[in-house]
Amino acid sequence: MAHEGGGKAILAALTANLGIAATKFVAFLVTGSSSMLAEAVHSVADSGNQLLLLIGGKRSRREATPAHPFGFGRERYVYAFIVSIVLFSVGGLFALNEAWHKWAHPEAIQGRWWWVPLAVLVVAIGLEGFSFRTAIRESNPQRGKRTWAQFIRTAKEPELPVVLLEDSAALVGLVFALIGVGLTLVTGNGRWDAAGTAAIGLLLVFVAGVLAIEMKSLLIGEAARPQQLQAITDALENGPEGAISRVIHLRTMHLGPEEVLVAAKLAVGPLERGADIAEAIDAAERRAREALPGTQLVMYLEPDIDRGPQERAQWDNAPVAADSTYVPDEPGEVRDMGHSR
Repeated sequence: MAHEGGGKAILAALTANLGIAATKFVAFLVTGSSSMLAEAVHSVADSGNQLLLLIGGKRSRREATPAHPFGFGRERYVYAFIVSIVLFSVGGLFALNEAWHKWAHPEAIQGRWWWVPLAVLVVAIGLEGFSFRTAIRESNPQRGKRTWAQFIRTAKEPELPVVLLEDSAALVGLVFALIGVGLTLVTGNGRWDAAGTAAIGLLLVFVAGVLAIEMKSLLIGEAARPQQLQAITDALENGPEGAISRVIHLRTMHLGPEEVLVAAKLAVGPLERGADIAEAIDAAERRAREALPGTQLVMYLEPDIDRGPQERAQWDNAPVAADSTYVPDEPGEVRDMGHSR
């Protein structure tokens, strides 16, 4: 399952970040480099974030309760949103504050341990590269033909986009730190170290903002992907019994990464008995579940009389093609519910 792949990437990132954080703190203690301190705190924040993702994944698997009848699938989104807050405050703002102080009071990196930050940064780049490669490998089956930007914007599973963004930010941040520390060693001017720290802080604030925007959209509630919407519509309409002529309107919302709420009004033909209508609705529901085997569908289907798309379109004065699938059921109702981020 998708969540299992995300778990592998999280564990790889957690292992790498714990080791990197320890070595960065040692480098800071022997050199006093602000870039090393910012990077050490960044790695600590990332380690905490990966623990939050693991906790969110575990809590999301709790059984539904009367108070939460649709379960706890969105806990994964909640914890991913908290990750963005931690990354912004503990990582980004701390680095910017440290850069401000070091710029006002620059200190050169001196002493016989001057080479330690460079060695630590090179090792850290290797470990972060391993974590990033693991995240890419676990993401590829889900990404399909989407670009990486599209995958991060449209993915319903929060773990892999979070790890991808964190690891990419960590790699770029390490390059900033390497440049800042290297120029400080060459020139003896501690402000290069402060500039590297500021660049790390700005990068983390930006990544935290992207994460917060994406997780907020998932928390509010997103529709199923267009391909899933089409698959559900086809399954509901194309029954061998021919009792359902078309989908009048369809509403979907993710209750969790692998769980989708489906509410649809279906146009049924002139069936004589209520039992026949119920049987047609049950058959349509089974077809929809079979069309999306990897997704748990929570379905509420309502039969109605087919009054035709043209008659419906007159209610909100909007032109609709004769073969339109999504038609307003009430005056002023939005026709297209396939919107996604």
